[in-house]
Amino acid sequence: MQIAIAAGVTVLATGLFLAPLSNELDDQAMRRALAIAETAASTRVAADLLSSRPTADGPVQAEAERVRAASGAEYVVVMDRRGVRWSHTDRREIGRVVSTDPSEALAGRHVMELDSGTLGRSARGKVPLRDGTGAIVGAVSVGIAYDSVHERLLAAIPGMLAYAGGALAAGALAAYLISRRLQRQTHDLAFSDISALLAEREAMLHSLREGVVALDGGGRIRLMNDEAQRLLGLGPDAAGRPLDEVLGAGRTTEVLAGRVRGDDLLAVRGSRVLVANRMPTDDGGAVITLRDRTELERLGRELDATRGLIDALRAQDHEHANHMHTLLGLLELELHQEAADFVTEVVGVHRSTAEQITERIHDPLPAALLVGKATVAAERGVSLRLTPDTLLPDRLVDPRGLVTVVGNLVDNALDAAAGSADPRVEVELRAEGRTVVLVVCDSGPGVPADRRELVFSEGWSTKEPPAHGRRGLGLALVRRLAERQGGSARAGESADGGARFTVVLPDALTGPDAPADRRPEPRPEPEPASTAGETR
Repeated sequence: MQIAIAAGVTVLATGLFLAPLSNELDDQAMRRALAIAETAASTRVAADLLSSRPTADGPVQAEAERVRAASGAEYVVVMDRRGVRWSHTDRREIGRVVSTDPSEALAGRHVMELDSGTLGRSARGKVPLRDGTGAIVGAVSVGIAYDSVHERLLAAIPGMLAYAGGALAAGALAAYLISRRLQRQTHDLAFSDISALLAEREAMLHSLREGVVALDGGGRIRLMNDEAQRLLGLGPDAAGRPLDEVLGAGRTTEVLAGRVRGDDLLAVRGSRVLVANRMPTDDGGAVITLRDRTELERLGRELDATRGLIDALRAQDHEHANHMHTLLGLLELELHQEAADFVTEVVGVHRSTAEQITERIHDPLPAALLVGKATVAAERGVSLRLTPDTLLPDRLVDPRGLVTVVGNLVDNALDAAAGSADPRVEVELRAEGRTVVLVVCDSGPGVPADRRELVFSEGWSTKEPPAHGRRGLGLALVRRLAERQGGSARAGESADGGARFTVVLPDALTGPDAPADRRPEPRPEPEPASTAGETR
């Protein structure tokens, strides 16, 4: 196809060149004839014309033949004002009237033309013949054989064809080299195969239930399938634009641009939790796949909360069995008053614990979680307390998310505090405007300064992993949930040397700003929410 195009262009260029060349040669021949005529139309020839007769051996004929021989013209004809020839190549034509109209030349105008006469077709030039006073006494007509012009044109064609052939050969070589390069780049696929592959790719991309984003070497979006547009909240107009411009600053952009490396990287876009994997391409770009983990993360948080409630119910069941055994023993010993006092005390402590928590934490989900955790703490011999600054209104945007954060931090604190000299965990949950601040302190060994960021890494844990799964997910989930809301999670040291975890959740409350300085009214009941080792 390329060779055919090159040959067609060569033929067209040659034809376009030859067409004006013929006209140019004609023009040159006519101008040459005119120049010869002007040379021959001298005052001496005019004087000879006036002083002699038109004969074959006259001075006018001799001068005309001399000019013709010197210039190579086909003929040089000198005529008087009547059009009678005084010179001619054929001597028999001398004394006869010319075969073409000489009126324009006799009128004083120069004439260039292609015309046919007694000697055939020729390129002609005619000029007036003037005497010494400038008066027109005749005309001079010079002709150049048209066959010589045609021969010059034909003589130029072989050279033109040689140049055209060289250009065609160079074009054919270039076409061959380009064809070989294209074959290597397309892996010897035919045009029909490439078209079929493109159609199959489009169908495959748009049918995938995973998002696919392709970037070029400059970081611009080359293509996105429908699922990627849905997960990232973008439209078709994002194609061709830089990734940073389309998505804005944030972890999602960092992950997709390759500035954060790793496999199965988590990123948050809007309310969606995405898992991204990035594969570089040979041209410096990359292909990113996106999977939606939103539902899985939500189910995981609900599962964590459910496990916490199950643990609380199991602890309460164990504690209830102990209470029943104690009460049965008192009744068998016929210590009826002591049995009544024991029942009153147990019911009062549980009621006091629940009332203290619900007075400080108004949302039912985190309040119920802490009531259950207090029971679990008592079962494990750990004191779980709320600080005096704790106050949380019932206007949470995402109560389940807060339950997940509180549950993970309290579980870790209970594990760390268990076995210490004075095992205790303190929870502070307060509102500052629309921001929720959670602080959990324990009496455990604490977190070394060089590991306070490492503890939030997914998969990192100081505990032995269980046989059915892996550890190191709780704190990583806490930080992801906090960062998804624009907040933070950090580890520090408590006042007594244990661990102190602080989570800040901006805009976690709805409605008007919650007062940050409200404090609960003092209660007449005793202080502890749940304390290990106390007499029930």
